[in-house]
Amino acid sequence: MRSELRWTIVVVVLAIAGVVALWPREGRYDLYEPPDSGGPAPQVLEESGARTAPVPDDAALAGLRRQAALGPCPAPSPAAPPATGPLAGITVPCLGAPGTVDLAATLAGRPALLNVWASWCPPCREEMPALAGYAAGPGAVPVIGIDVQDRPADALTLLADLGVRYPSVTDPQGALQRALQTPPILPVSYVLHPDGSVEMVTPPRVFRTPDEVRQAVDRHLAP
Repeated sequence: MRSELRWTIVVVVLAIAGVVALWPREGRYDLYEPPDSGGPAPQVLEESGARTAPVPDDAALAGLRRQAALGPCPAPSPAAPPATGPLAGITVPCLGAPGTVDLAATLAGRPALLNVWASWCPPCREEMPALAGYAAGPGAVPVIGIDVQDRPADALTLLADLGVRYPSVTDPQGALQRALQTPPILPVSYVLHPDGSVEMVTPPRVFRTPDEVRQAVDRHLAP
């Protein structure tokens, strides 16, 4: 009996050690590899990480905004239907220029691709040229970046360095992230449907070419 008890204790101790070794550490960053991806994978974040970020300082960012020369944030159309869906009523700062934007209202009745990103996320940096190439192509839906958990100055500097011009907004209080129910990964993209509903591009992936972006958008907008 003593021998059996001794071995039982050993097995329990080893099992606990294995669980501790595999338990996620605070501040740890790994890569999540989607099953169909042969390229870079999204960056997995801690779910407990803060979602807030500084509100853009218009005066301090004036020079960086000129360098980045982003496209204007979308403006509402007088003929647009009422805003609906999970993003309705959420107003966030525009990254490329002073002012705020309500994405649900300004894009009401139109499809769009929303890309959640940050300047400190290497996979985000890798896919931005593909998103820009798609946005500049014929028949593309509007591409809107959502910069999260980031310093606006760092975000504008990256966009200027990459020559990426599609518009972006910031999410200083994490309101868009909560509405989209974003998973703890970056980058992650959503297709906004004309009826205001949103659909995450699954599986989460890092786009490598404009064609990959187009295929994902077409697939999620297909009837």
